[in-house]
Amino acid sequence: MKNTNMKNNNTQEQDTMAAIGIGAMIVFIALILVAAVAAAVIIQTAEKLQQNAQSTGEDTTDEMSGKVQILNVFVNDGATSYEVYFRLAAGSDDTADTGILWQVSCDDGAGAFQYIAGDFSDVNGNVVDLGDNTASDVDDVEAGVAYRFTLDATNAAGNDCGPDALFNNNVKATLYIHVVGGGTTYDILKVNDATEGAVVV
Repeated sequence: MKNTNMKNNNTQEQDTMAAIGIGAMIVFIALILVAAVAAAVIIQTAEKLQQNAQSTGEDTTDEMSGKVQILNVFVNDGATSYEVYFRLAAGSDDTADTGILWQVSCDDGAGAFQYIAGDFSDVNGNVVDLGDNTASDVDDVEAGVAYRFTLDATNAAGNDCGPDALFNNNVKATLYIHVVGGGTTYDILKVNDATEGAVVV
């Protein structure tokens, strides 16, 4: 009788050990599945962040490099136009003169807003390479090269932000230069002397 009870106890003990082993295996498999899902989510998030960072970096590079640096502005003829000396920012791609846009806005002295716009291929003021002895007009602006552009600050609608108008009305004008697909540069024009060749500050 005693021997039979011992055998029954051993059998029950072995059955319990098997159940514990199966439970541990289920928990282990579940942990592996959870870890795999977590790893997939982390990898997907990291990939998305990397793409966003790369896109932002490229946009920032385009905006900073595709930009015009205004070197100086002079009074051209004392009445309507300016001579703008400029170059593209370092690292910029060659840009067509039609891809550089300008805008000038000012007050007419009586509180009315005036606005004139165009691009660097305007008939009255084409881009000139300062390093070119022939002083011929250019169609493509290259980085690292200084250029000159005659900007006519009047239009047929009667808007006038030229040197004479600014000087006589004692007002300032704002000059914006935009590179298509790139950045924007602006400068405040203040005319203290409207004679030809005077520096605009």
